Amino acid sequence: MSGPLTGYRIVDLTSMVSGPLATMILADQGAEVIKVENPKGGDYTRGVSNRHGGFSASFLNNNRNKRSVALNLKDPRGRELLLRLVVGADVFVQNFRPGVIERMGLGEDAIRAVAPDIVYVSISGFGERGPYAAKPVYDPLVQALSGLTTIQGGSDQLRPRLVRTILPDKLTGVTAAQAITAALLARERRGQGARESGGKGQHVRLSMLDSVVAFLWSSDMGSQTFVGDEFPQEEAQSFIDLIYQTADGYISVAVQSDKEWAGLVRAVERPEWLEDARFKTAALRHQNIDARLEATQEALRGRSSAEWLARLEAEDVPCAPVLRRRDMIAHPQILANETITETEHPQAGRLRQARAAARFSETPVRHRHGAPRLGEHTRELLEAAGVSAAELDALAAEAVIGLDQLEAVQGPGP
Repeated sequence: MSGPLTGYRIVDLTSMVSGPLATMILADQGAEVIKVENPKGGDYTRGVSNRHGGFSASFLNNNRNKRSVALNLKDPRGRELLLRLVVGADVFVQNFRPGVIERMGLGEDAIRAVAPDIVYVSISGFGERGPYAAKPVYDPLVQALSGLTTIQGGSDQLRPRLVRTILPDKLTGVTAAQAITAALLARERRGQGARESGGKGQHVRLSMLDSVVAFLWSSDMGSQTFVGDEFPQEEAQSFIDLIYQTADGYISVAVQSDKEWAGLVRAVERPEWLEDARFKTAALRHQNIDARLEATQEALRGRSSAEWLARLEAEDVPCAPVLRRRDMIAHPQILANETITETEHPQAGRLRQARAAARFSETPVRHRHGAPRLGEHTRELLEAAGVSAAELDALAAEAVIGLDQLEAVQGPGP
């Protein structure tokens, strides 16, 4: 057995990042993921920049271990073919704008008519109700509405800032993957043979907005936690971050406890700091955080990053180098963790990617194949669902389905 989700089938209608990342996490863990795409171009991320062999890095990095079927879901025959693929599936995932999937004729009732116990998953941007439900959504809008940009800015008085990565998209993907696994576990826990007894799976709904707000609450919403005792502005911890310039680069140093503070004092050879009234206790060091960080920065300018890291590590002070992306992939800790893998993709060439983060002792995950060509598995999967080769050729001629790009050139295999 390879991967803890081996044996589960997921029909995936999602595109962009949040949905595809969620289903790739599950695919990496062994699930069979059938990615259903529009024959005219497929997932939008197929066409973005930074491409090799007809594949974009964005598509490759969110769609490995999946199989692609190209269906025109605006055509009733395309929808009928999709329902054939849903028969026997465990999960159906879509991230269309609220109301669209129902207008397509593929809402929960339609899917449950052929797969009563399926876990039906709807991922939205702002949620399914309310004044923003029908609005178009991209990651920066969720960062703005959730309060993340003002938290990133450091204070309500300063200019809000975006996190320089698509955090809402990716966080929603991780949240969705966990929720899908939980729904599958709940279905199994309801008793052996749930399918045979006609038990229903759940409808899992989540939005990018809700995912980010829940994420922020654990550490950034203290000012709004106590009902009746809210205050309008979270006290800014500091306008200085924990990145320090050295003689030849940058390092990060973070101290909390008295022991770590004393270790930092010894490493930078500033014994007078131990007697400084501003830094006597953790509470005082927090109260005078700007003065403490400014003093630390001045002390760290005089030596190289390597020298400071060696001195700080000798005193057991939490520290790390600040790495560029091209440096990170070769760092000894990354190499020791075997975080980065290299694989061969038949069209895109040799790829470097992060492996699935979680490791399983009894059901190890493995890289089965890279991201698929558009429609690469249309013929294979629909023939397995009972559609004849002649029917498939006719449907392809009428643009109801899209066949593999290579097949279109070389013809179907034997």
